[in-house]
Amino acid sequence: MSTLAGVTFPIRIGVQIQPQHSPTYSHIRDAVRRCEDLGVDIAFNWDHFFPLYGDPDSAHYECWTMLGAWAEQTSRIEIGALVSCNSYRNPELLADMARTVDHISAGRLILGIGSGWKQKDYDEYGYEFGTAGSRLDDLAEALPRIRSRLAKLNPAPTRDIPILVGGQGERKTLRLVAEHADIWHAFVDRNTYPGKATVLSEHCAAVGREPGTVERSAGVQESGGVDAMLAEADALADLGVTILTVGVNGPDYDLSAAAALCRWRDGRTAAG
Repeated sequence: MSTLAGVTFPIRIGVQIQPQHSPTYSHIRDAVRRCEDLGVDIAFNWDHFFPLYGDPDSAHYECWTMLGAWAEQTSRIEIGALVSCNSYRNPELLADMARTVDHISAGRLILGIGSGWKQKDYDEYGYEFGTAGSRLDDLAEALPRIRSRLAKLNPAPTRDIPILVGGQGERKTLRLVAEHADIWHAFVDRNTYPGKATVLSEHCAAVGREPGTVERSAGVQESGGVDAMLAEADALADLGVTILTVGVNGPDYDLSAAAALCRWRDGRTAAG
């Protein structure tokens, strides 16, 4: 049974094209093209400066310059970071960057943002790491500033750019989701999602928001095999999650799991 009554969002498939271990950018460009050809709904990257796993000093590319290239390269697929780190850019600058990529893409950007967590990125690039609490406080300050700057820019964004907030901290992060996010991306599975969703609903009630207006997003893993991944996608979708994203790693960017998810989406949509 769904934990979210009245879900009206369509099921969408995301692919996080992890910009690591690919010494030649053309591999990433080709992966984005293949995602669009497959029927993937959203192509994500991430906002880090070094690989997250594997050789920590292997090849890696920057997030937002890449999103600008994706915006020009593609014509249908939505694009965004899963997620952009709030600490790395002034909120007004980030809003302007997002508006610009929004225009380049003709209205296909999702502005994903989180408080940040990878200390090596901070240390190597000269950012103050602070604490988990201070980084969340900074995000709380930044989100209304981003909204305010988006409203002032000339030209204005082509649409109300959807803001995705990533995380599942019950006291601060989910409160920020309730207050500011169009999409909530949770690092959960079928067992942990319901409890987090309940906390989000409580925060929504506290700020006077209908929980069903927050689109739900989660990752699925192919490590246990395609059948297990699709079973997890089914379970999460039954709970109200409508964006299911699988990660792919360089340099080869194997999209077989993404293709299976697209077929699953189409079959579930036809059956519904």
